[in-house]
Amino acid sequence: MKISVVGGGIGGLTAALSLLRQGFDVDVYEQAVELKEVGAGVQVSANGTRVLFSLGLEEDIMSIASQAQGKEIRLWNTGQTWKLFDLGPLSIERYGFPYITIHRNDLHQTLAAGVRRIKPDAIKLSKKCVGITQDDKGATITFADGTTATSDIVVGADGVHSKIRETLFGRDDPKFTGIVAWRGVIPVERLPERMLRPVGTNWIGPGGHVIQYLLRGGKLMNYVSVVERADWQVESWSVAGTVEECLADYEGWHEDIHTMIKAIDVPYKWALMLRPPMDEWTRGRVTLLGDACHPTLPFLAQGAVMAIEDGFVLARALAENNGNYEAAFAGYEAARVERTRQDRPWCGRQSQPFPQCCAEGSEARRGLCQCRMAGRQGQAALRMAVHLRRHLRAGRGGKQVAGSGRLRHDHSSISKARSPVPPAERAKHNG
Repeated sequence: MKISVVGGGIGGLTAALSLLRQGFDVDVYEQAVELKEVGAGVQVSANGTRVLFSLGLEEDIMSIASQAQGKEIRLWNTGQTWKLFDLGPLSIERYGFPYITIHRNDLHQTLAAGVRRIKPDAIKLSKKCVGITQDDKGATITFADGTTATSDIVVGADGVHSKIRETLFGRDDPKFTGIVAWRGVIPVERLPERMLRPVGTNWIGPGGHVIQYLLRGGKLMNYVSVVERADWQVESWSVAGTVEECLADYEGWHEDIHTMIKAIDVPYKWALMLRPPMDEWTRGRVTLLGDACHPTLPFLAQGAVMAIEDGFVLARALAENNGNYEAAFAGYEAARVERTRQDRPWCGRQSQPFPQCCAEGSEARRGLCQCRMAGRQGQAALRMAVHLRRHLRAGRGGKQVAGSGRLRHDHSSISKARSPVPPAERAKHNG
């Protein structure tokens, strides 16, 4: 069976590698002139590393990744810290595989190398898809350069602005969430030693939050943040902002936040857009995966992992059905549509940068949700984070008392606000 994958991102390359290892003939068509990913980090939890390791990439991945030893929440202006949960050896002990943080381009290049080891000429560059047709003999992709490619089936892994999706299902109608995100990668030499602890940190503040974690074995710091604002609605990862603009979005935040922003060469910004879940991903000989069919907001750190799972499950379905694509696609959708919906519990809460499952301490994602990974202490800390955000949103935590490092509002300092964490657990969390 001949298979074409449109899109050479993380999901597309995972699908290609998985399919090649199952014995299928695969070509990947990527519109970029050079195979590379954006300068940003990505978190890969145990369900993702399980797939990557099963594809023979364990040694390559672990040689360039970082392992966070845990996660924590910090208050936006004082830096007060609450432990969320442990990772490191605990992830391996509980789930059999590590929780890693990795530069997107490092992961991308590792997947590409895996594909090329099996089929050196599998990846075709400068191939922008502009249309697709199909009949009872196959599916034909048309590219912007006037060439075509015909195969038995096609996998649309061409991202959030998927041409394959548009051709099959029509144009989508994304809604602006009212949230803008920033990203940057920082050489650790530019940061003070105290900021280089091997933990993932989520700074919670009024109208936004900031995430930081290490990459490349501690050589780089990944910075990503979100802020509520309505004046920027461009959904692109390649739009450069300025350090000054980013600083302005976090005026009054802790000095560590400003230190990171000032250390970024060029911060990039993009608008977070919301799309309703798709009920089906397949039309005839063509199916979708990853952001092409279930784009997520970044609040659960599962977008890349869901695409990785998609590619692996699709290949397994085709192998188990001996290339019967109709049965395979039906099984693939049955396994994936509902699972990726569980990664989107925030759909009706456009401006709430914390997912509903975390706010309620539920286990809606059955093993993927960080609430479940965290256990009781982590769930309590997450509820506390949501409590803090609601407190700040209500206008009771917006001003800092000069010289005190404490917030002033109508009743008391937020540092004394009643926490949902029991006293015995709160003592353990304070850092």
